[in-house]
Amino acid sequence: MHTRFSARARGALAAAVTVVALAVAGCSTPVSAPAPTPGATDTAQAFPGEVAAELQAVLDAAPIGDRLPGVIARVVTADGVWTGAAGTVALGSDAEPSAVDRTRVGSLTKTMTATILLQLVGEELVTLEDPISKYVPDSPNGAATLRQLADMTSGIPSYSLDPEWEQAYFGDPSAVFTSQQLLDYAKTLPLDGAPGETWVYSNTNYVLLGMVIEQVLGQPIADVFAERLFAPLGMEASVYPDESAAIDEPHLRGVTLQGQPGDAPVDATDWNPSFGSTAGEVVSTLDDLTLWAHALFTGEGVLTPELQQLRRDSILSSPPPNSPEGGYGIGWGKRPDGWWGHSGTIPGFTTSVFHSYDEDATIIVVASSDIAFEGGGEPAPAIFEELAAALG
Repeated sequence: MHTRFSARARGALAAAVTVVALAVAGCSTPVSAPAPTPGATDTAQAFPGEVAAELQAVLDAAPIGDRLPGVIARVVTADGVWTGAAGTVALGSDAEPSAVDRTRVGSLTKTMTATILLQLVGEELVTLEDPISKYVPDSPNGAATLRQLADMTSGIPSYSLDPEWEQAYFGDPSAVFTSQQLLDYAKTLPLDGAPGETWVYSNTNYVLLGMVIEQVLGQPIADVFAERLFAPLGMEASVYPDESAAIDEPHLRGVTLQGQPGDAPVDATDWNPSFGSTAGEVVSTLDDLTLWAHALFTGEGVLTPELQQLRRDSILSSPPPNSPEGGYGIGWGKRPDGWWGHSGTIPGFTTSVFHSYDEDATIIVVASSDIAFEGGGEPAPAIFEELAAALG
């Protein structure tokens, strides 16, 4: 699931629901391990030539230009690993995107925050039924449980839809926001409903979960991400940047129309990501996201089999737009077509990471733009759709 972080996305939020769309509640399907998801050093494995050509054709058909400088993608199956790219790392550059180029991953951060939450559950430091008021007394809908925050049924509105927040951020994209400031913006908005009665995608839920994690562990959240996820998994290029807008070289440069009065894209690479907090702030690479995909879809290296099964079983079938065919759960979703995962959007960048347990296939897409294609669909999610279709 993904969202823009501005009021420009109000309509897109509803559409985003169907992008990740949604599973069987209490799914009892056993957790099965997908094929290993290797890093760049292993990408020379054989991949069927005809299929590889079809996958590359998808990227070659992308509307590369001033609204989409470049895209890079990887497909991992039992047959091997394919990596392809199109366009360049930045407007005016001749360099093609590579698997080691850093990017902002947006709401893929939520999959990581949710994983840490489940680790704390396994360590008996929190329970999913704890009310958020136990940790953040001034939270809206204080009776909402940590589970309801994680699966977006808390009824707590997203700060990113507050006009005052939008004015503050787009008025100065270098602005630094604390978690408490983001929560305070959310508190000015009407509730989306009582806990458990409605499903609304809200960035505030994951900001609050980050506040819980910091409080329980007594550590800065950047250190928590590094120690519990990035270091154990070997994600050496990944960081939670906290208040810093810096992004180490090499990196993609991304473009956006968000917050712009006209129709001319602007470079958003150096905009401060602190407004994303634990809902959308992480910086990573295609290689590191490949490692993350394997951990996310198997639990290996981050969760016990029991906690990974809990995550599998967390997918909702209600309230709408969740349905028996597909739904959202603890930091990820299951689409009606059987693909599990999440997408991410942050000004200048989009990402998608999905896995099919039935097909034993993983697709990862990184694009240096969040500008929707003609006819709808942001770059990475739209390209994921085409790659999934090409796999058959």
